[in-house]
Amino acid sequence: MLHVLGNTIAKLAHSIIDNAATMAVKSHLRNGNPVVIAISTNDGLSGSAENIGKLLNRNNYFFVPFRQDNPITKPRSLVFDCNSIINTLEYALEREQIEPIIL
Repeated sequence: MLHVLGNTIAKLAHSIIDNAATMAVKSHLRNGNPVVIAISTNDGLSGSAENIGKLLNRNNYFFVPFRQDNPITKPRSLVFDCNSIINTLEYALEREQIEPIIL
């Protein structure tokens, strides 16, 4: 499982491999293994939305369900649901995205 920020989502969405985390993802994907992403970003409902969408449409990427962090003070911020990690990992091993993904 990879806890990622908006800039790492952008790198993965555009296949930019320039650090240990993105190299680990590339290796996992090359071997046909699932990559579970737990997102935490301040621009998930703005700048990062397109990149999140790209990864949602790719094989072997699975997201821990997420929600708005604080709709009042951080209206574009997303954070993963820590209570869904174990279930997400179990689903990912079966190559399924846990639903609902947006809480």
